[in-house]
Amino acid sequence: MTGGFEGPGTTPTAALLAVVARVAALADRLGVPHAEVFDVGRLSVGSGVPEPVVGALLSGRPAGEPDVQARFVQRLDLLRRTRVKPNGRRYTQQEIADGAGMSRQQAGALINGDRRPTMEHCDAIQRFFRVHAGFLTAEDPEALVSVLQHTEQELLQKLADRERAAAAAADDPLERLLQDHGVRGIAWRAAQLPTDQHRDKVAEWLDMLLESVKRPES
Repeated sequence: MTGGFEGPGTTPTAALLAVVARVAALADRLGVPHAEVFDVGRLSVGSGVPEPVVGALLSGRPAGEPDVQARFVQRLDLLRRTRVKPNGRRYTQQEIADGAGMSRQQAGALINGDRRPTMEHCDAIQRFFRVHAGFLTAEDPEALVSVLQHTEQELLQKLADRERAAAAAADDPLERLLQDHGVRGIAWRAAQLPTDQHRDKVAEWLDMLLESVKRPES
C-alpha cells in the first residue's frame, strides 16, 4: 500500500510534513530520540528514496522528483542491494526474471533502464522482492509518508501500552475505559481528519463514551 494523504487538495509534501510533525510529537511524549524515528538510512531502505533526498524532504526542502522510469531504476537498484538472498548475495537477473515471470532479456532491460516498465512489470517485481504495492512507482514524498505511517502506528501502540500499564497500576476506572476502547489513539487520529464535520462526529461519540464512566469521588 502507498501512503495516504490527509484530505482533498492536500499535496504530497504537505502530507509528509503533517506525518513528520505527528511522529515527532509522539516521539517526544515517549522520550524516543528523533534520530531513531527519523533515521535516514532506515527510511531510505523502507521507502526506496535515496538518503540525501530523504534528508531534504524531512527538512521541508524541495529535492526534485525523477521521472517514472528513473525512479523505477533507482528503487530497483536499492531493492537488489538491500533485499538479498540468505547467503548475502544479490539476486541475479535470471533469478529476478524467473521469480517475476519474464524473460532474462526483459529483466535485464528493466534493470539497466533500457525499457520503460509497465504496471505489470512493477507488480511482478514488487511481489518477488516482497515489498508493498507502489514501492517502485510512488513519488518520493508519498513513499516516505507510507514508511512514517508505520512508525506512527508503532509509537501509538507503545503509548497505549504505557498508558495501559499506568491505568492498571492506578486502578482508575476512567483510565481503564480510555485504554479498553483505545480512546487516546482514536482522538489522535480524529485530529487529522479533513473537516470539522468529521471531527465533530468523533467528538460526539467520545463524549457519550466518557459520560458512561465517572471517576470515584476523592
